[in-house]
Amino acid sequence: MSTDDAPFELRDKAQIEAFLRVDPALHLYGLGDLDDFFWPSTTWYGLERAGSLRAVLLLYRAVDPPVLLALEERDPEAARALLERAIPRLPPCFYAHVSPALLPVLEDRFAITSHGTHRKMSLVRPEAARAYAEGPLPILPLHTGHLPAIRALYGEAYPGNWFDERTFVNGMFSGAFDAGKLVAIAGVHVHSERYRVAALGNITTHPSHRGRGLGTAVTAALCRRLLVEADDIGLNVKADNLVAQRCYERIGFEICATYEELTATRA
Repeated sequence: MSTDDAPFELRDKAQIEAFLRVDPALHLYGLGDLDDFFWPSTTWYGLERAGSLRAVLLLYRAVDPPVLLALEERDPEAARALLERAIPRLPPCFYAHVSPALLPVLEDRFAITSHGTHRKMSLVRPEAARAYAEGPLPILPLHTGHLPAIRALYGEAYPGNWFDERTFVNGMFSGAFDAGKLVAIAGVHVHSERYRVAALGNITTHPSHRGRGLGTAVTAALCRRLLVEADDIGLNVKADNLVAQRCYERIGFEICATYEELTATRA
């Protein structure tokens, strides 16, 4: 394969999955991206030592700029070595999710625009989501006929969010309606029946309807649907968004990791 400490491109799904499964909460996006739907847009790099895979990086190329996932807590030294050696292969500009121990590697070589510290939260008490009340408004599964309403809600309540309509077709979204108008929504960024994982995202409530528990209710409703086919469910939230974190904790989520989001541009 490759000499020790030399980064190499990974294309063996089983090998990647075995590495990521050691900490599925941290690597939820990576596990989902092994799905055939996302796989063609991925490039994976690995580092071996003594015949064992010690670190993995993922570059997801379906969006502009591409997204780098550099998340590792088991062996930070190996992860730093891999990131340093993979830098010549990275694009000149990319978005990144980076574990704190790996951040200096990028800061030394790129101009960094920070998008803040984030928490990863994992659904560790699914019974709380199952038991959560429906909320004050009807909550329904969303389909492609709702796309105009979805676009309108994001335009008013969550401009600049990461809504990829391809994942809507392939995934699950739940919405709350008031007099026929979509006013709250929860969806997925990554969802794979094959790997039984789901990363929630695109969660928002119209400003006129906030403070009523609708965001929590639609997220709980979506989790109940996903639990039929997913063993690992998680989400990302900004570290300073304590209100959202408390809402997610009510339905069974707990913080499992901290990381940084940033844009890196080659100097």
